[in-house]
Amino acid sequence: MALKSVRSSVVENVLGDSTRVTDDDYNWFVANPGVAVWEENGDVVGFSAADPRNGNIWALFVAPGFERKGIGSILLAEACTCLKSAGIGRAWLTTDPNTRAEKFYRAAGWEHVGEKDGELLFERPLQPNVKVAAMTEAAFVMAATNRIAMHLLRY
Repeated sequence: MALKSVRSSVVENVLGDSTRVTDDDYNWFVANPGVAVWEENGDVVGFSAADPRNGNIWALFVAPGFERKGIGSILLAEACTCLKSAGIGRAWLTTDPNTRAEKFYRAAGWEHVGEKDGELLFERPLQPNVKVAAMTEAAFVMAATNRIAMHLLRY
């Protein structure tokens, strides 16, 4: 499964206990609204998974070598759009402390509200007038000129 491959390729927020994320978890997200993937040359190099049942952004991962190109920002925006469409007013997510992900969420305006299961807990309002993430001009140009495609999975 491509999502699992991307998830296991990251060097931060490494999944220490593989029993915490099962194939059933991946399958649920693929079968329901909320998964967005970024493909390059036919390979999935990033994905996000939003849970419209509870407002959680369950996953946002970009494969090594593809970070810092705007892909994560675009996938985060897609996850938030999914949650807004489901009527969620406030999204939440967790991440390991002292990581690039922590800095990324803080820079994107997410608020650190506590801890959950040893990870930092962030929240963000999803009101229509609140920008949750923006595609950088460089990412837009890269996507347009290199024909990098992002596809929303809908089954």
